Amino acid sequence: MSIEIREVLTESDLKKFVKFPFKLYKNNQYWAPPFMSDEINTLSWDTNPAFDYCKAKYWLAYKDGKVAGRIAAIINNTLIEKWNVKKARFGWIDFIDDEEVSKKLLEKAEVWAKENGLESIEGPMGFTDMDEEGMLIEGFEEQGTYPMIYNYAYYPEHLKKLGYEKEVDWLEFEIKVPDTIPEKIARVNSLILKRSKLHLLDAKKAKDIKPYIPGFWELIEESYADLFGTIPFTPKQKKFYTDQYFGFLIPEYTKFIINEKDEVIAVGLVFPSFTDALRKAKGRKFPFGLLYMLQATKHPTVLDFYLIGVKKEYIGHGVISILFNEVNKNAIKNGIKVCETSGELEDNKAVQDMWRHYEHRQHKRRRCFIKPL
Repeated sequence: MSIEIREVLTESDLKKFVKFPFKLYKNNQYWAPPFMSDEINTLSWDTNPAFDYCKAKYWLAYKDGKVAGRIAAIINNTLIEKWNVKKARFGWIDFIDDEEVSKKLLEKAEVWAKENGLESIEGPMGFTDMDEEGMLIEGFEEQGTYPMIYNYAYYPEHLKKLGYEKEVDWLEFEIKVPDTIPEKIARVNSLILKRSKLHLLDAKKAKDIKPYIPGFWELIEESYADLFGTIPFTPKQKKFYTDQYFGFLIPEYTKFIINEKDEVIAVGLVFPSFTDALRKAKGRKFPFGLLYMLQATKHPTVLDFYLIGVKKEYIGHGVISILFNEVNKNAIKNGIKVCETSGELEDNKAVQDMWRHYEHRQHKRRRCFIKPL
């Protein structure tokens, strides 16, 4: 049967676009489903502030009258200006194991990018670095996590056959929580804080962190400015992502280091694993999805390390070690055994060097592919 590609033009089409992976991964034990409402908000021009400087098109592939794949194509003008590159992005790509389906979907994105004067296309990437990015190429039998893409092993094989090549890779690690924090490390950390006139934010509840959220965004923009694919966030975007993620912050595991001027100089953003809660929710926040998420924060067994940021002048001063050990201290107290990292660029040796102090394994790898047009 022939494959038909249809552009997403209506609200009904967008719902089909968002729901397709739930069918594709229905019986997969590793996929961590997103909330459908969050996906719709991200993909809708009237709710996602990225559309102030981005434009996008979405398509669905149909085979035998049934949805067989999907793809988003994005032109991010801020990215093009900052990095001086003429490239588009593709994201939200999913398809059945049919090479004709994947070929026709990517061709649609490629043609649109060329029509807009661009010279290459990369992905999977989102509108910003806060969206899911990178196609899984190793670790297909590892548990998926909330902030990262899961995909079947045939996905990257399809892309390679269509002329896509590696642009960058991200690595992910499983870190074993130590049984104890050595007294020597605790003494050294205390000394570093005292000498540098720093202190850990004494947050008991998420609301205690709220006054430092503007400082968090300033820190993230500074420390991530030179990393692959990053762009500055607008005030509306900062609010958008704050509303989406910060309601689930657990002060025991999210640590801020503050200087004598009450400025955020380092942060480690860690959440309880939401994978099981997301599976129970089946993509819906209501009536029970948010309840499952809140329950997951009460007695977690696994932590997900989302990101770490350090002001440039404090890199190499031991503050990263302080952040990790504060998280470990509470993880040990609460009986948590494992922490999963999110994607780290493979050349980010500064962070990866930290894992040599822990029992760990590099268990996943994901890739951003690129193709000249």
